[in-house]
Amino acid sequence: MATLIRATGDWDVAEEAAAGAFERAALTWPRDGVPRNPGAWLTTAARNLALDRLRRRGVEADKVREWIAMQEASAGADGPPDPADVVADDEPDWDDRLRLVFTCAHPALPMEARVALTLRTVGGLDTGEIARAFHVPEPTMGQRISRAKRKIRHAGIPYRVPSADLLPERLDGVLAVLYLIANEGYLASHGDALQRLDLAEEAIRLTRLVVALLPDADEARALLAMLLLQHARSAARTDASGDLVPLPEQHRSRWDAAGIAEGLALLERTHLPAASAPAGPYRLQAEIQAVHARAQTADDTDWRAIVARYDDLAMLADSPFVALNRAIARGMAFGPRAGLDDLALLEASGRLDGYHLLPAAQADLLRRLGETDAAAARYRAAIALARTGPERRFLERRLAELSTG
Repeated sequence: MATLIRATGDWDVAEEAAAGAFERAALTWPRDGVPRNPGAWLTTAARNLALDRLRRRGVEADKVREWIAMQEASAGADGPPDPADVVADDEPDWDDRLRLVFTCAHPALPMEARVALTLRTVGGLDTGEIARAFHVPEPTMGQRISRAKRKIRHAGIPYRVPSADLLPERLDGVLAVLYLIANEGYLASHGDALQRLDLAEEAIRLTRLVVALLPDADEARALLAMLLLQHARSAARTDASGDLVPLPEQHRSRWDAAGIAEGLALLERTHLPAASAPAGPYRLQAEIQAVHARAQTADDTDWRAIVARYDDLAMLADSPFVALNRAIARGMAFGPRAGLDDLALLEASGRLDGYHLLPAAQADLLRRLGETDAAAARYRAAIALARTGPERRFLERRLAELSTG
């Protein structure tokens, strides 16, 4: 789809054509067999469908006319062209998906629209998934994405990695997008899988490209460190049945030692801010992940150091999710009652209404205090709100354990 957007300049045509190519594959491959190069087959099918749609719409843009002529000349009498032979240009040899990320993160778009559009086009999330990530109604999110596409088309926002002098001012938006793609990969917004490893790995791959573009950008390097350290635990976060394994119960031998080593090395190469300047948000989150990575056992975790990092994060941004994680960390560092007091304030604010991890955190801290009835009530509330099967089953197991002591 990224390639089609670059070629046609029309986001809707690209989405329709990409979906149509997969539909054709679903109908054709069971009969004819999977082609030798499935990616090339899908790309060619999508390009041909895009040509048909553009012709039907009577599109007369110069770029599209040139592209159609190039496609038809490449096809000749031998049928559809090989995708490797079409659509050449003078841009640097950057990945189309990286171009797409920078286009979506253009400063002419509101930040929430940048993130939502990238999650839709690069991450492949549907509108409902993105709406849940933002805690807004699905129609609202659909309108937001449509407005962003129209803005790109009408404002003539270029589809390319910007020139070197413009990269720094675009960096914050790009990193925010990659961070949220990774979040969806780390904890899926719905479904029967806890993680979406494809999204987590794509966020890491694209962040590597950004670090290569801007090797002196400390926050980009810190984000990559954070993603690697977080992703290193992915194999241990679920059992053989795909059910959730909480951090204290994970077998640390299943953590990816190479990923941890790379993440820690990246963090060490990230410059500390000046004494008068606060650390950036990705640096602080990478340091939190590093505390977990360095702990030999769950009991060795330095929760007070984690609380200190969350204190710094809370000063940077008034985020209910930071407040939630800070309250959990305080409950681990200073006792369950300290965490519960913070969670009560967060609940009273109404900022996380409908978010399952708030009652789940309350239930866990109440369980640690031995307040069984109150814990059971919060587990039931969390179960009713849980978004994925593994989370729901984990909460149900915890609830059942209360009755058996």
